[in-house]
Amino acid sequence: MPPRKTKSAPSTPIDQAQPIALLDTSAPLAGIPGPGRWLVAEYEPTALFSLKISSATSTVAKTLIVPTPYAIKMALVDSGFRAGLSDDECADLLRALVGLDVRISPPASSVVTHTFLKVRQESRDGDPLLPYSSTVSYREFVYHSGRWKWAFDLSRASDTLPGRLVNLLPHISYIGKRGSFIAFRSLLRVTALGADFTQPIQMTGSWSPPPRAHVAPLDDFGPDADMATLSSFSKGKPKRDRHRKFVETIIPLGIVNTGPGFTEYDND
Repeated sequence: MPPRKTKSAPSTPIDQAQPIALLDTSAPLAGIPGPGRWLVAEYEPTALFSLKISSATSTVAKTLIVPTPYAIKMALVDSGFRAGLSDDECADLLRALVGLDVRISPPASSVVTHTFLKVRQESRDGDPLLPYSSTVSYREFVYHSGRWKWAFDLSRASDTLPGRLVNLLPHISYIGKRGSFIAFRSLLRVTALGADFTQPIQMTGSWSPPPRAHVAPLDDFGPDADMATLSSFSKGKPKRDRHRKFVETIIPLGIVNTGPGFTEYDND
């Protein structure tokens, strides 16, 4: 989320999309040579990953295995602030990301740890001398062996968005829960995505499911998403399917082993 308060800005329309014919040539786009409609960013996890599912509570916080398109887009907006973009430029960036299709390819192997932690939470007693009490909460953390790949569909991007993506993606240093650090590695373009990338269930057309997979609801920007509503400093309340939507998505990782303190996922 943005680290400072933003000014309210009206929603701006998304510019004309990139011509498919241009994306199918070897001509570079925003400095990245083609061909390919998909801009793919590679990251290497350097810490455990955690991102609560939307139905999780503060006490029982189950995690997703992958970051969501919503989390990735908000990380891009946050990196815009860190890179020195103005409030209005970041608000325009958020609007430009609304219709952008984002797919995620997780590392080939992942292990989720099932952990109980001792935490401090605000006391219900209202005692000003003891504002916090000690309690136990359930947490899950994911160890990923390999690299992330995030793919962005440039055919649905505005004229200026590819350049923004190329400049801002290297600024992202964590995704999901703060402390889930990642290191940027590379950018490239590809013509098509394989079965190692996530796939929304409602999408139609020819597509082969991965050997192992599971389904999870991943959130994304809704059609009315804007900075005035989604900013942490805003008093506005995001509405489901307007500012934030949830998409049932095939995650190309399936359970291969489980125990009392862990669950192992693999894509083979």
